[in-house]
Amino acid sequence: MSDAIVDGASTSPVDAAEPLILAGARLPGAEGLVDLHLAHGRVVAVVPHGEAPGGMQGETSPSVIRRLELDGRFVVPGLYDRHVHFSQWAMVSRRLDLAGAESAAAVASLVAASVDRGDLEVIGFGYRDGLWAEAPTRAVLDAVSGDVPVVLVAADLHACWLNSAALRRHGVGDLAGTSGVLREDDCFRLVREIDDVADDVLDGWVADAAGQASRRGVVGVTEYEMRWNRDDWVRRVTGGLDALRVTFGIYTQHLDRAIAEGLRTGDEVPGTSGLLTVGGYKVITDGSLNTRTAWCFDPYPGLGAEEHPYGLATVPYDELVPLMRRAHESGITPAVHAIGDQANARVLDAFEAVGCTGSIEHAQLLRRDDIARFPRLGIVASVQPEHAMDDRDVADRYWAGRTDRAFMLADLAAAGVELALGSDAPVAPLDPWVAIAAAVGRARDGREPWHPEQALEVRVALTASTGGQGASVRTGMRADLAVIELDPYAASVDELRTMPVAATLLAGSSTHSFDAGSS
Repeated sequence: MSDAIVDGASTSPVDAAEPLILAGARLPGAEGLVDLHLAHGRVVAVVPHGEAPGGMQGETSPSVIRRLELDGRFVVPGLYDRHVHFSQWAMVSRRLDLAGAESAAAVASLVAASVDRGDLEVIGFGYRDGLWAEAPTRAVLDAVSGDVPVVLVAADLHACWLNSAALRRHGVGDLAGTSGVLREDDCFRLVREIDDVADDVLDGWVADAAGQASRRGVVGVTEYEMRWNRDDWVRRVTGGLDALRVTFGIYTQHLDRAIAEGLRTGDEVPGTSGLLTVGGYKVITDGSLNTRTAWCFDPYPGLGAEEHPYGLATVPYDELVPLMRRAHESGITPAVHAIGDQANARVLDAFEAVGCTGSIEHAQLLRRDDIARFPRLGIVASVQPEHAMDDRDVADRYWAGRTDRAFMLADLAAAGVELALGSDAPVAPLDPWVAIAAAVGRARDGREPWHPEQALEVRVALTASTGGQGASVRTGMRADLAVIELDPYAASVDELRTMPVAATLLAGSSTHSFDAGSS
């Protein structure tokens, strides 16, 4: 790969005016080699390999047009992750990793080791207690931590587990009871407190995470951090973070401010070179499966009446509709979290009552009759296929007899529903190839596919992972591209999951090149 594209990594994508030829490329599903001619951030021509660059005549002298030899590598549109919590994702590697813990005792052992190392505070992430034999308690943590505050965030972000010292520090002991566990809004408030990191420090972590995303072919994300995201990302972009396009969400606590400042979904934020765009109004209407708070028509086995046996409706319908209507009438499109089948049904009711389009984020458990309502109402299903791999055993236990209606990707696609794939990072890795593999294979770690009847074709999964660009590179599209080593249509599921990415371009400028280190 030529030095020119590596040098281009420091160039603002929108200002990347030098024409570039990606020579000797292959396009999945097409025969023969082609050359892709890029100029002004667009693909201006796709021609047979070696043909004169007619699409760039008049741009500059052919002798100074940059040329990158791809040697038969495949090129696909750049990838998007349509649901991330970017600050959370950037922080994960700096927290105690609890992902492999299979019991409360195993978590306690990890906490004990951290305390023994002399840590003055323990913040962990990634526990999943849905299948544990014993429920979390504050006593389990107290026994190994003493006066060292311990805050452990569940993998689904909907619960956190604290010891007594942390409950005292944060003043939430009366909310947690003997379990030491906070759920839903109580959890979200606490997580915002522990996420109070200095801007310059957090921005450095975010830049590192953005670089990692670029190495996986990612050119854009939809950001659902529970912050006033506009100012965070304006600061980052104007400070030089130009590796990603970012669409940011707006939560209820910021809705009035967004409306007052005239933010409208789809508008580019001035001064950010087209990299930052206003997204939707994010509202969370129920919980999650692992926390057993996803709102369902059927009760969770083993939960008593005092333990929200059907899950939680965190925003009542009579509050949800006016909130969505206010956002819609102000030009902000609703993007509504719903996981349980009752939550999804009521959210669809709300979209119908308001008369607007938008997205349902997650759409994990659905009634079959509700699938047809998505395309009829113009609702996008923003789904995270890797959650099915993480949650299959928990779903088999708590949604027993209903898992044929869980993560119904194929049925949604067959009904004409627009799918948008994402990760919900840090709940799953910010890596669209992981999501594509999960959608196509419905399996991981050598296990048999889980409800393989809901698997997607690779083309459909890829289309749902490119932010509306489609599955194929074509003339006129943005030069947001990923150069990959394997044909995605011929790759195995395991190869898709670990797809080697040779280069990533944003508006024709490199954000990752194998000359700078391969992923």
